[in-house]
Amino acid sequence: MSNQLIFRESGLHILMLYKEVNEKIKISFPDGTVKEFAKGISAYEVAKGISERFAKQVLLAEVNGVKKDMSAPINEDSKIVFYKFDSDEGKECYWHTTSHMMAQAIEELYPGAKFGVGPAIEGGFYYDVDSEKRFTEEELKIIENKILEIAKRDLHPVREEMKREDAIEYFKTKRIDPYKVEILETIAKDETVVSLYHQGEFTDLCRGPHLPATSFVKSVKLLSVSGSYWRGDEKRQMLQRIYGISFPSQKELDQHLKNLEEAKKRDHRKLGKELDLFFFHDVSPGAPFWLPNGMIIYREIESFSRKLHDKYNYDEISTPMIVREPLFNTSGHTGHYAENMFKIISDDETMYLKPMNCPEATLVYSSKLRSFRDLPLRLSELGRMHRNEIRGALGGMFRVRQFTMDDAHIFCTYDQILEEITKVLQLMTETYATFGFTPMYYLSTRPDEAMGDIEVWNKAEESLANALKVNNLAFKVNEKDGAFYGPKIDVHIKDALNRTWQLATIQLDFNMPDKFDLTYEGSDGQKHRPVMIHRAIYGSFERFVGILTEHYAGNFPAWIAPTQIAVLPLTDSQKDYGEEIYKTLINEGFRVFFDDRSEKIGYKIRESENKKIPYMLILGEKEKQNNNVSLRIHGIGDKGAFELKDLIQKVKFNIAEKSYTYDF
Repeated sequence: MSNQLIFRESGLHILMLYKEVNEKIKISFPDGTVKEFAKGISAYEVAKGISERFAKQVLLAEVNGVKKDMSAPINEDSKIVFYKFDSDEGKECYWHTTSHMMAQAIEELYPGAKFGVGPAIEGGFYYDVDSEKRFTEEELKIIENKILEIAKRDLHPVREEMKREDAIEYFKTKRIDPYKVEILETIAKDETVVSLYHQGEFTDLCRGPHLPATSFVKSVKLLSVSGSYWRGDEKRQMLQRIYGISFPSQKELDQHLKNLEEAKKRDHRKLGKELDLFFFHDVSPGAPFWLPNGMIIYREIESFSRKLHDKYNYDEISTPMIVREPLFNTSGHTGHYAENMFKIISDDETMYLKPMNCPEATLVYSSKLRSFRDLPLRLSELGRMHRNEIRGALGGMFRVRQFTMDDAHIFCTYDQILEEITKVLQLMTETYATFGFTPMYYLSTRPDEAMGDIEVWNKAEESLANALKVNNLAFKVNEKDGAFYGPKIDVHIKDALNRTWQLATIQLDFNMPDKFDLTYEGSDGQKHRPVMIHRAIYGSFERFVGILTEHYAGNFPAWIAPTQIAVLPLTDSQKDYGEEIYKTLINEGFRVFFDDRSEKIGYKIRESENKKIPYMLILGEKEKQNNNVSLRIHGIGDKGAFELKDLIQKVKFNIAEKSYTYDF
C-alpha cells in the first residue's frame, strides 16, 4: 500500500510517493559517487541529501540524460546532474518559467488573450501574444509588477501528462486557445502523450521542466515588444512578441541592463556606419555593401585564413554560384531545405543560387578517380552563398541572405576521421586564440527530419564524441540539433560582454558520399566509400566581422584596423616633416592617415580618436627639431617621444603578433 508524504522546505512543497517495502535504487553523481536511496525519491530530496543549502539553489535535475522537475520521482538506478542558475540549463529553465509567469500575468490583466509560443532564448525569453490590447512601455511595466506579484504567491508548477487527443479537446473546450490546438495538431502530431503545466489558475502546453516555485524569480524586466507572424508566415495572424529577462537578484538584473546599454553603443550597424565599414540598402535586403574600410578588415581576416589553411595543407577551390536543380535533388537540399533557397528559372529550367558549397565539393572530388593515396583530400572554399531568410528575421550582419563562408570539405577514410577532426580543432583553436576567444564545444545530434539510416547516424555521433574526448575537450550535447545529413560539433565563443556566439561547425557526413556514389580505390584494389567532413571556422565573414565589431567596440586590433597610424602635424610649419613621416610609414607597409588640414591639434586628435585609429603621431616643432615623434595610443593617451625607427619596430611587432591591444 502506498502512502504520501508532503515535504515543506522554505515554502517549497514536494510530493513524493514511496512504498512501505524498503526498495532501494542506486544514484550516480558527476564526481563518481554512488549512493543508495529509497525508490521513488524526488530529485529535490536527493539534492537535500547533499545539503539543505544546495537543495534550495538547484533549479532542475537531469536524470539519465533527461531534464526533469525537482519534484520528479526517480524509480530506477540513475545518473543525476543538478543545475543552478549559473548553468545554461539553469538559465533556460529559469527564463522559461518566467515566460509562463508573464503569460499568466497577461491573462489576469487582459482576459481573452491567447498565446502562441513562449520559449527561453539566449539572453532571456519571449512570448507571442494575441490580444486586442496594444502593449506599450506603460503596459510592460504593469505586466512586470504582476509577474513579481505572481512570484510572491509561491506557486508550484505541476506537470500533468495526458493523451494528445485529450489535450486537443482541453484547449478547444476548457481552456480555449486555437494556437495550442494548432501546435498539438501539427507540430506534436507524432506524439501520443503530451505534458501540460498548471501554475495556479494558469495552464500551458509545455515539455518542461520548470522551476520548483515561482518564488525563485526575484527580479524581472520586460525589454521590448515587436510584431511577429504566427509560425513565421506573413499570411498568418500578426502577434505581439514581448521580450523579457529575469534573475535571482536585482544586482544581476542591474548588471545585465548595464551590459545591454553597452551593447547598444557597440551595435555593429551603428559602428559600421560611423567607421565607414558597410551599410545595407533596400535594393538588396540582407546583403551588405562593403565599404573600403570594411574591405580592409575582410581582406585581412581572409589573408589570415588562407595562410592558416596553407599551413594545414588545404587545397583551395572555387565552384559556381548558380546550379541546376538535379544536383540539389541528389544532395537532399530540395527535400529538406527548399524554403531557404533562391530559385531561378533560366531557359525553362529550374536553377538555384547555392545555399551551401558541399554538393559541388562532391563534384570536385568525383572529377577524377581517387585512390587511398589521395586521402585525406582537404578542399577549402571561400564560397559566396545565398539563403532565403524571412525578411523580418534579417538583422544587420548577424542574419543576412548573401554571405561568404570560410568553408572546407575533407574527404578521408574511416580510419582517418579522428586525426582529421583533431587537426580541424587545432586550426580552429589557433584561429580563435588570435582574436582572444576561448571556444566551448557542443555535440549536435540527429534531428527529427534527418536523411539516412539511424545506424549511420549513431556511428557518426560516436566518432565526433570520441574526437572530443580524445582531445580532452569538455562538451555538452544539443539533442536533435544536427544538420539533416549528419551530426556536428558546434563551437561557441563569448565576447567582451559575455554574450555567447556560435561560430565553427564540424559536421561528419556518411550520407552525402553515398548519395553521390563517391568512391576511392583502397590498398586492396577494391572500391570504398570515403567519409566527408564539413567545416567552417569563422562561420561567415559577414557575421564574424559583425561579432568582431561589437566585441572590440570598433577598436580593432592594429593588424586588421582600417587605418593603423595617423600622422598629425601640430601646425602648418610641421607639414613637410609630417609628409616625410607619412611617406616613410607608407613605404614600411602601414595603413596611414595624414591629417594635413589647418585645424587645431585638439580637433585632429578627437577625429582620430573617433575613427578609433590605434596609433597617433603628434608632430610639433620639438619633434621636428629632434627628428622624433610623440606617440598617442587610442583609448590610452600619451606615451611620450619615440625615435621613428624604434616606433616602427614596436608597431610592426604588435601587428606581426596580432595583438588585440595597442600598447607595447
